[in-house]
Amino acid sequence: MNTLSYKTVSANRNTVNKEWVLIDAENEVLGRLASTTAMLLRGKYKPEYTPHVDCGDNVIIINADKIRLTGNKWKSKTYIRHSGYPGGQKSTTARELMAKKPTAMVEKAIKGMLPKNKLGAELFRNLYVYAGSEHQQGAQKPKKINLKSIR
Repeated sequence: MNTLSYKTVSANRNTVNKEWVLIDAENEVLGRLASTTAMLLRGKYKPEYTPHVDCGDNVIIINADKIRLTGNKWKSKTYIRHSGYPGGQKSTTARELMAKKPTAMVEKAIKGMLPKNKLGAELFRNLYVYAGSEHQQGAQKPKKINLKSIR
């Protein structure tokens, strides 16, 4: 019996194959876009996935200003921040945040679905979000994927 066939293969930084992926966020629902993107950033769809290693892809999201929110979330969804001082809590609705910084809503949704540790911060650096249809990573030749084909 060959005992080498029972060894668990664990990926490391040198053996991981990272790709560049392009996602068009036009008319996509925010939560579904964020969960699929977090899975791509994490690399959970790959057979050599290892939880403590960055095995995910580099993801570029374009048209972040054209995402959709279902229901009444444009008015009712709030984003809360705190300055650290007493009485320093401020809130913003989704519509106000989209008007001020269109990429922030997509970034916050994806960051909330990544691990809350050093690996999560490293994974978040592999995400590039742009409000328009132009991006600066053309030299990497990203592969455009359809989110509906991943589900």
